[in-house]
Amino acid sequence: MVIPEYIIELLQKLDKKGFEAYIVGGCVRDFLLGREPQDWDLTTNALPEEILAIFPNAKYENNFGTVLLPLRKETNSEGKGELMDVIEITTYRSEQGYSDRRHPDEVLFEKEIDKDLERRDFTINALALRLAKEKEELKAHRELITIDNQIYELVDLFRGRRDLKDKIIRAVGEPSERFKEDALRMIRAIRFSSQLGFAIEEKTQRAIVKLAGAIKFVSKERIRDELVKIIKSDRPAQGVNLLHETKLLQYIIPELEDGVAMEQNHHHIYKVYEHNLNTLKFCPSSDWRVRLAALFHDIGKPKTRKFIDGAATFYNHEYAGAKQVERIMKRLKFSTDDYLKVTNLVRNHMFYYNVGEVTAASVRRLIVKVGKENLQDLIDLRVGDRLGSGTPKAMPYKLRHLQYMLEKVQNDPVSVKMLAVNGNDLMTELGLESGPKIGAILDVLLAEVLEDPVLNTKEYLLKKSQALQNFNLEELREQAKEKIEERREEEDNNLKKSFQV
Repeated sequence: MVIPEYIIELLQKLDKKGFEAYIVGGCVRDFLLGREPQDWDLTTNALPEEILAIFPNAKYENNFGTVLLPLRKETNSEGKGELMDVIEITTYRSEQGYSDRRHPDEVLFEKEIDKDLERRDFTINALALRLAKEKEELKAHRELITIDNQIYELVDLFRGRRDLKDKIIRAVGEPSERFKEDALRMIRAIRFSSQLGFAIEEKTQRAIVKLAGAIKFVSKERIRDELVKIIKSDRPAQGVNLLHETKLLQYIIPELEDGVAMEQNHHHIYKVYEHNLNTLKFCPSSDWRVRLAALFHDIGKPKTRKFIDGAATFYNHEYAGAKQVERIMKRLKFSTDDYLKVTNLVRNHMFYYNVGEVTAASVRRLIVKVGKENLQDLIDLRVGDRLGSGTPKAMPYKLRHLQYMLEKVQNDPVSVKMLAVNGNDLMTELGLESGPKIGAILDVLLAEVLEDPVLNTKEYLLKKSQALQNFNLEELREQAKEKIEERREEEDNNLKKSFQV
């Protein structure tokens, strides 16, 4: 691990102009942990206009003392091409008043680094590094460290380095004050714990529990972004459970809390909430959307539980859950593409597959229903579901056979675009007029081809289309629906009988 040369050059340029300059914050934390920093932030006692005088191509378009400096790195990690980067250089500052629980009412520029570090959230983020001066007497809470044969001064006012060693998330100063200043810091504490595998210091965690309701002052977009980082981390289930233990989850996703005390039937040894957590934990996908679907997959169970002959049932919980997930993700301002992906997986996670009973045609219908691009994600969700239920074998023969079948039919026609004829052919060869009737005919043709791909020839499909052109639009739509939906209904009934693969 080395500090990039272009960062060292920025420190040197500021120093030559008579200003202090430090690398600060999360990049120092990550660097000391041996992790690749996501970005590099600098802080200095130079005022914004003085920074602009040194770096004329920089921009200053805010009231918080942060100057944005675009830089061109020499090469990328593969030694090819050039990469652009933007470095934030911020004047030392202190902050006063947080009437909205998120942003300071007043920002004051400071001359000492200590004042700047005092305003930061956690001790591990309140570390600063600068190039050491020769024969300079060190002030309190400073030490010299060597990095790549270069001596640096490390400023550590709050023993953040010790907390890095002990793997502790600890608020700077009084935790309640830090969280009253910015309520987002509470969920950031959970995110850092999840990403780094650190424990939250007891007093800091008690303050989060006490002030959890203040998370309502944070925008849904910022909460969403932190939640995604938790889900993408190496310990997503631990992170979500910390949200629960600190009372934050009841303000962010209260629907998950409904399953905390809910027992299931004999198929499950865990309560609904714990099973959802375990499914997230064991989901093999690295895609955060698939992981989120794993967390949400049984969220509909509390709303659908019924008792039949003394046994709990959750029929159609996948459909109820998909509706809940859509509402949750819209509430948290997720994009349409993201919530459609997650709800699709939740809605279809109970897909029925029993070797010997399910044909290649039904696998093609599953592809139509779910989308080819989502099938491996659906299998990953099922793997997490099985392991999250306490089942020791993640990939039983059924799922391995399904993967085999998916490979077998992957080139079969599963969409109108893959038919041997298109709308232009119907208009040219049969003299049909452009309109919705052509689409309806193509849907009927697809329904037949899903059952038997051998029928996907231009000669057969044109002949079939000629016979279909005498039907009106509603009759054609009904034919397509009958050919596909009857099969789906049969499969859904099989699913309910098997309850869980």
